Amino acid sequence: MEFKIDNQDNVLSGSIKESSGNGKIIATINNKEHSIKIIGLKNNILEFILDNSYRTAKILEYGSSHVKILMNGEQIILKKHSKLTEILEKSMALGGSASGENKLLSQIPGRVVSILVKVGDQIKKGDSVIVLESMKMQVAVKAHKDGEIKDTKVKIGDTVSRNDIVAVIE
Repeated sequence: MEFKIDNQDNVLSGSIKESSGNGKIIATINNKEHSIKIIGLKNNILEFILDNSYRTAKILEYGSSHVKILMNGEQIILKKHSKLTEILEKSMALGGSASGENKLLSQIPGRVVSILVKVGDQIKKGDSVIVLESMKMQVAVKAHKDGEIKDTKVKIGDTVSRNDIVAVIE
């Protein structure tokens, strides 16, 4: 993977050396190893810990070949590794681990236009919970299991990214 920072001529190189299921990543950047712990991604703000230091980065653009982020006032362009998305999803435990089974995730990025449930409602697998608008289309986020709504993590007007938690079902 290559990194290009605006106002700098050099291109940095990097790779993901190791990825665990709890958000921890060991990455090598310009031959130096770094520990990264992903905390979360909400409203295009990525929160993470880099070498024991809390950081945030705003995702400005997410293309098929690159990601453009803003960090510490600098724009950084990351040329995407073909498996980068898969690695990040696994490291953030979005693939269905036991701790994530109660979390209802958005399948797409979009704006919340409707919340069809409230805390305490009993729902069945397949029931619509939230309605998102994306590219002028409305898409329902449906329950992945039977249960009770314990919490809704969004409100009308919020913008969510793919795989953001929108509700908790127990």
